[in-house]
Amino acid sequence: MAAKRRGLSVIILTRDEEKNIAYTLESVKDLATEIIIVDSFSTDHTLEICSRYTDRIYQHAFINQAEQFNWALDNVPIVGEWILRLDADEFVLPELRDEIITLLPKLPAAVTGLFMKRRVYFWSRWIRHGGYYPTWLLRLFRTGRGRCEEIEMDEHILVNGETRRLSHDFVDYNRKDLKFWTIKHEAFAAREARTLLQKGSTGVLQRLPGNLRADQRAQRRWMKMHLYARLPLFLRAFLYFIYRYVFRLGFLDGTEGLVFHFLQGCWYRFYVDAKIYEARKMRIDHGEPDLECSGRKPWEPLPRKERGA
Repeated sequence: MAAKRRGLSVIILTRDEEKNIAYTLESVKDLATEIIIVDSFSTDHTLEICSRYTDRIYQHAFINQAEQFNWALDNVPIVGEWILRLDADEFVLPELRDEIITLLPKLPAAVTGLFMKRRVYFWSRWIRHGGYYPTWLLRLFRTGRGRCEEIEMDEHILVNGETRRLSHDFVDYNRKDLKFWTIKHEAFAAREARTLLQKGSTGVLQRLPGNLRADQRAQRRWMKMHLYARLPLFLRAFLYFIYRYVFRLGFLDGTEGLVFHFLQGCWYRFYVDAKIYEARKMRIDHGEPDLECSGRKPWEPLPRKERGA
C-alpha cells in the first residue's frame, strides 16, 4: 500500500484499555507501517490484546498525556515518515483510512500536519450537537516536525510548517461505564483547577497563537482561559450548559445527549469550580489570602496584620 511505502507510525497510549483497544488496533492494522504502544503498567488484558497486533510495546510511568506522548517521540525508535496519534478509545473509520493511504504520497514537503474530524459517541449515540461536532484536531504529522505542548490539560500537537484538513472522521467511543467516566473526570477536574489557579486572570486578552487557530480544542481552551474564566464562579457552569444544550441545540442529541451535555458541560465545570473554591478556602483558612484576589506573589510574605501580628 502507498501508506506503507511512505511509512506511517501509529502511537497509542494505554492503561487498562481491554474494552477499547482492539477496536483501535483493528482500525489501523492495514494503515500503519508500525503500531507503537506506550503502556503505563496495565493490570488487565490490554497488553495481551496489543501483542496480537504489534511487538512494539513499551512501558513508562504516566504523568500526563503530553509527557507520555513526548516520551515516546524522544525514546522510541520510529521508522515512519508520518506519525498518527490515537487514544486507546479512538478508532479510524474506513473512509479516513482510505483517504490517508491515498493522500500521504501526494503531499508536498511543506505540509507537515493534518487535522482530522473527531466524532464523539456516548452510550452508543453520536453526539452531533452542542458544538461538539465537528471538532478538528491535529493528530497526523511528519516525524520530527511535531511535538505535544507540555501542559497538564488540553494539550495539543504543534507543528512547524503548513497544515491541511482531512475530509473524513475518526471516532472517540469509550466503552467503559459511567463510573469510569466520572472517576476520570474527577482527575481531570483536579488538574484543570490547578491550571486555572496557577494562571489566574491576567486582565489581558491575549490572542490565540497562529499555529493553533485551526484546532478547535485549542480555540475552546483559549475561550475558557480568557473569556469563561472571567465569569463568576459556579454560575458560569450553568450558563455554559444552557449555551450548549439550548443555543447549540444539544437537546437534539436525545436522552444520551442530555446526560452527556449535563455531565460534561455542567457537572464537570461545576466540579472544577468547587475544586477552585476549596483550594482558595483552604489557603485562606491556613492564613494565606487568595493570591488571585490579593495580587500578592507566592513568594511575598504576608503583611503583619494578615499573619495575626
